[in-house]
Amino acid sequence: MIIDIHSHFYPDDIADMESRFGPGVWPGFRKFEDPTRGMITYDGKDYRPIYDACWDPARRIEELDKYGVDMQIMCATPILFAYEKPAAEALECAKVMNDAAIHMCDHNPARLKTMCQVPLQDIDLACAEVERAMRSGHVAVQIGNHVKEKNLDDEGLITFLQHCASIDAPVLIHPWDMMAPERMPKYMLQWLVAMPAETQLSILSLILSGAFERLPKSLKLCFAHGGGSFAYLMGRVDNAWRERDIVRKDCPKLPSSYVDRFYVDSAVFSDDALDLLVKCSGPERVMFGTDYPFPLGEIDMGALVRNHPNLSDQQKTSILGANAASFFNL
Repeated sequence: MIIDIHSHFYPDDIADMESRFGPGVWPGFRKFEDPTRGMITYDGKDYRPIYDACWDPARRIEELDKYGVDMQIMCATPILFAYEKPAAEALECAKVMNDAAIHMCDHNPARLKTMCQVPLQDIDLACAEVERAMRSGHVAVQIGNHVKEKNLDDEGLITFLQHCASIDAPVLIHPWDMMAPERMPKYMLQWLVAMPAETQLSILSLILSGAFERLPKSLKLCFAHGGGSFAYLMGRVDNAWRERDIVRKDCPKLPSSYVDRFYVDSAVFSDDALDLLVKCSGPERVMFGTDYPFPLGEIDMGALVRNHPNLSDQQKTSILGANAASFFNL
């Protein structure tokens, strides 16, 4: 079975977020004259063009069939997190998106699964919503890699991760709200530079703070986009830990020794990058992910893993589906 663990959805009926939640900066949607195309808007401005695979499960299934993907796990487009909103509004937004996702999966429950989102700025509400969502059929929870200035080593976020472990809710950590946007206004540099850095920051926040020493080994964590720049720079981090006491102050073990505490997806787009990622994390810790249906995702879904010259058939089988089946309890 081939399972894509990283894909996004965006409902086409959320243009009235302000009337639903009150005035403020909210995501929206505008359909084009071609009903299969539309534009995500944010604060009334164009944000990203999308097409009907984001909201039409039938179209999504057609494309899964085209590329031989048996199952796909969806999660919300991160602009919908609403972490900057009052917690009560973010909770309502999460419930709307979570219920919409389950409705999409009802089209073909054997082929489509989904992760929930939670109001992560309020840990009690987030814990309650992840429980509700898992009971309603979600297979995991997607969270952003930070909440305002709080990285993943924040006490509240650690409490949330501990709760996820206690209810066996796998967690996908996805970057959002990227750093230094004023320095990267053009060429999608926020997605090309800041997004990989944000992901590495979230991994190192857990490692260097000693958070992994306090999180149960039963916690299932996966970082999107191949863990960002982590694998490439792991040697630099280990070297810093060996040479500088300020780096190892809260981290009792060599940083690279923690790679068995989390998974990564395979959305890295080159043979060399995937080769390094598998060597870094191990083939049992990499799961097939595409970032579908966005243009920065893997267009020929699965081709990178299927055609990789250095992976064995067993490793390809693990990455393309077996690891995900175990991680998501499928």
